[in-house]
Amino acid sequence: MSITYIESIEGLKESSFAEGFFDGWPNPPSVTTLIRILGNSSHIVLAVDENKGLIVGYINALADGVLTAYIPLLEVVPDYKAQGIGDSLVRRMLERLKDYYMIDLLCDPELQGYYERHGMIRTSGMLKRNYAMQAGIPW
Repeated sequence: MSITYIESIEGLKESSFAEGFFDGWPNPPSVTTLIRILGNSSHIVLAVDENKGLIVGYINALADGVLTAYIPLLEVVPDYKAQGIGDSLVRRMLERLKDYYMIDLLCDPELQGYYERHGMIRTSGMLKRNYAMQAGIPW
């Protein structure tokens, strides 16, 4: 398997994405919504299976361009997990964001060790979730 990484959604269509993103989400966003998410992000890194020509993982960040960046999503489709793709996506994104004062993300407690291995520190935070809108704001 040959994985390459790109930083643009230019020219991508729904058929460019492998099936399986948002695994386990009860109300997952569609691929159309995922493309909108990526297009509205400040920074993205996509993992491409060159043999199949499919996006199999991604990470995105929202940034103010001055001080702060937030990483809301990191996903690798199930068939490609445990192959280092997620680690590569995180490393590449943290490199892109290295000049920011703060890079924040929220994750479940069982994932904190994963991000600690990438130099992030555990902290506490607050959040609000509107699960009725988990699939995204309609067009």
